[in-house]
Order: sequence, then C-alpha cells, then structure tokens
Amino acid sequence: MNIFITILLIIAIFFIIALFTKKGYSLEREVTINKPAREVFNYIKHLKNQDYFSKWVMMDPGMKKTYRGTDGTVGFVYAWDGNKRAGKGEQEIMKINEEKEMDTEARFIRPFAGVANTSFKTESLSGNQTKVKWGMSSTMKYPMNIILAFMDMDKLLGKDIETSLGTLKNILEKN
Repeated sequence: MNIFITILLIIAIFFIIALFTKKGYSLEREVTINKPAREVFNYIKHLKNQDYFSKWVMMDPGMKKTYRGTDGTVGFVYAWDGNKRAGKGEQEIMKINEEKEMDTEARFIRPFAGVANTSFKTESLSGNQTKVKWGMSSTMKYPMNIILAFMDMDKLLGKDIETSLGTLKNILEKN
C-alpha cells in the first residue's frame, strides 16, 4: 500500500509542477552574410534549400521528402519522413514579406506531435552585407509542458540553428 501511495504522490507532484511551468519557448539566432539581402532572401525563402544548410534535415540523408505547391511562395509545404532523429512532419510557408521576412509553421508528427512557428528575417547592413535572423517559438499543452522545466530549449535548439546559419553563410559566401 505504501508503494501505491508513493507512486500516486509522485504523479500528483508531476501534475502540480506542470501547472506552474512555462507553457512555451522562443529563441532567435543571427548571422551576418557577405552577400546582398535580395540574394540571401531569395535563397532562404525556398524551403528545398534547407536540404543544404539545415542541421535537422541533414540528420537523415535518406529521408523521404514530398512537396506541395510552388517553393518560395505562400502555401508551399515541405514534408519529411525520416529516421528516429529526423522524425516526421511538414513545414509550410505561411507569410512572405519579400526581401525582409518569411514565416513558416512546422508541424511535427513523430517522435513527438507539436507545432512550431519559425521566421527568417533579413536586414541589409550594406550593399553587400546582410543580417539573417532565424527564430523559433512554440507552446506545449498541459501537462506535457513539464518538459520545459527540465530542458533548456534555447540552448538545445539554438545550437542547431547556429550550426545551420554557419552552413548557410558558407554556402552563400562561396557563390
């Protein structure tokens, strides 16, 4: 009986902690690329180009990909079905403000269901220099938000975004 009560107390504590834990996260990273803003934006607005710079896409070179719509336009959907690390989901272009910002929605199916909003923003620093900001935010429903009490999403995801932005910079500056 004592074991049963202990297990119930642990479960109750889990649910109580989740009540007071934040419900979402938001992060952003940036890089400066030595190319004009128009050229940089025209590259990143095509989701298929993430095959070359996104660390997450590169986790499974053999993943299956499908596309709906016209890449680089609102409504285009890039779907993937990969290994355990890459998971399964899709990303849709939701808004484009030419040469300035693109918003997408990533819908994850596996390994965990969820939705994240991402944005790419470009800012011309000079004729041949562009600042690129890549942001991501999401919310988690109760009680799954308990994960946010133990995981630093900014650190975890931010590192991957930094790596991806570094790869993007290398690709664009070589051309």
